[in-house]
Amino acid sequence: MLLKLLRNGLGNLVILISFFIPIKKIKRSDEDQKCVNDTTNEMSLYQFHACPFCLKTRRALKKLKIQVQVRDALKNPHRADLLAGGGKIKVPCLRIDSGDEITWMYESNDIINYLEQRFGEESTPCNKFNYQSSTD
Repeated sequence: MLLKLLRNGLGNLVILISFFIPIKKIKRSDEDQKCVNDTTNEMSLYQFHACPFCLKTRRALKKLKIQVQVRDALKNPHRADLLAGGGKIKVPCLRIDSGDEITWMYESNDIINYLEQRFGEESTPCNKFNYQSSTD
């Protein structure tokens, strides 16, 4: 119980500190952003709110201006979905539904690398993106 309190306390402290650190967001046209939103519409991030690795992943999503469904894996039915679909309760986990296949991606670095390759400044997910970095 003490360990849980310590973990939650530190997690909330990290979230508070992160709140004051600005995120340099990618800049896209409205048309390009709509294409990204349409592409990421079927993605879900299973996470724990105070998990530092989940926070790292959420910050990457914010930086890349990616909107995915964020699901709290502490609570059912999302916890049960994560276990049934991904096979284990481990966060962060990105669920990617590509229509004919569902992929469950674990590890914050793997998720962030995937998102950067797919939606970062050097990518062309809709074959027409023109990106610029900006601070919003």
